[in-house]
Amino acid sequence: MLPEGFLARMRDQLGEEYEDFLKSLERPRAAALRFNPAKGPKVRLPFVRQPVPWEPEGFYYDPESRPGLHIFHEAGVYYLQEASAMAPVTLLDPRPGERICDLCAAPGGKSTQIAGRMAGQGFLLANEIHPQRARILSRNIERMGVSNALVTNETPERLAQRLPGFFDRVLVDAPCSGEGMFRKEEAAVADWSPETVRMCARRQDQILRCAAKLVRPGGRLVYSTCTFAPEEDEEAVARFLADHPDFAPETVEAPWFTPGPDGSWRMWPHKLLGEGHFAAVLKRTGAGEPADLPMHKGQGLSREWTDLEKELGIALPPGKAVTFGTGLFWAPSDLPELGGMKVLRPGLELGTMKKGRIEPAHALALWLGGCDKVQDIPADAPEAAAYLHGEAVPSDRKGWCLVRVDGCSLGWGKGDGRVLKNHYPKGLRR
Repeated sequence: MLPEGFLARMRDQLGEEYEDFLKSLERPRAAALRFNPAKGPKVRLPFVRQPVPWEPEGFYYDPESRPGLHIFHEAGVYYLQEASAMAPVTLLDPRPGERICDLCAAPGGKSTQIAGRMAGQGFLLANEIHPQRARILSRNIERMGVSNALVTNETPERLAQRLPGFFDRVLVDAPCSGEGMFRKEEAAVADWSPETVRMCARRQDQILRCAAKLVRPGGRLVYSTCTFAPEEDEEAVARFLADHPDFAPETVEAPWFTPGPDGSWRMWPHKLLGEGHFAAVLKRTGAGEPADLPMHKGQGLSREWTDLEKELGIALPPGKAVTFGTGLFWAPSDLPELGGMKVLRPGLELGTMKKGRIEPAHALALWLGGCDKVQDIPADAPEAAAYLHGEAVPSDRKGWCLVRVDGCSLGWGKGDGRVLKNHYPKGLRR
């Protein structure tokens, strides 16, 4: 069922390993998820199996268990992510307090993985050029309780123009011909052709040129794809290095993967438990701090928010308030000036102004580990399922109350002393 042109190239590319490669494509796919460190200790889930070797929060799971339907998925306890797709962030090695850009970020697996390693400290820009995919990215940033991310719907060229030298680390998980996903996505097989590979390679060259401008001197650039095509992988890196003498391959420890030229690594499906992936680690030469660009000034917090903050006992991290439409957001301290940019989410949404009061946002609930008013429900209790359906649940609480399942925040309710009126977003209800 695979394209003959693809198979002929892989035969030349792999030589004596070709038959092992073909056999690996016949085995069942290895399903994996990544726990969210912001949600505290890993909850005990019967369908979780052995760990993913290159990602401390990654685990394989029984694909028959359908964890995407579990209530912990809605609480942002984990993200369903293919195991090899976790590798580029491992190579990026993001640190708390840094400025990091995920340039081609939808649907959000790698952005939320980066956020987990940043532990809420520093500034993460998660960008996606396609509007619909950018909205999916924004929803996943919200579901995973990320507090320090700016989500944009911009072109790489526009970001390079506005934020040159601003980032310590930049990830380019580039759009590609998707050969590594042939077993997972039939559309990738149907769409494949030699011309598709060449078209992707041209687009990748353009994206990499923009990404280079975003990296500060001494910063790290990781380029990755989910394809096997050398034209999109090793050759793309070679073209980039030829045109950018201020970048060089960077040596990193990655014993799980197959090393290649110019700081590159391969994830072969016949050598590990995962799909095909490629990544290269590059460093901009020199040293220095990120560029000193104009910062967003922020604004004071409203009395309505201050009253709600006091009522619930919320302590916000370092940052600054930003009004965005009718919403109030808490942005990271390093948020740059946003004028003229297509922004979907400038930080953690705190709430929405409604007739002189503020209604706490769903994003705030998912970020909070706890507050002074909490309604705890066992994850397997009927009340938990009822809450996801949008029903009221019994409670003696009054006023706004954070609803949690097995200690993991899920959403808001508003009590009258007898029940909690349900404030789980209608678009998310089951």
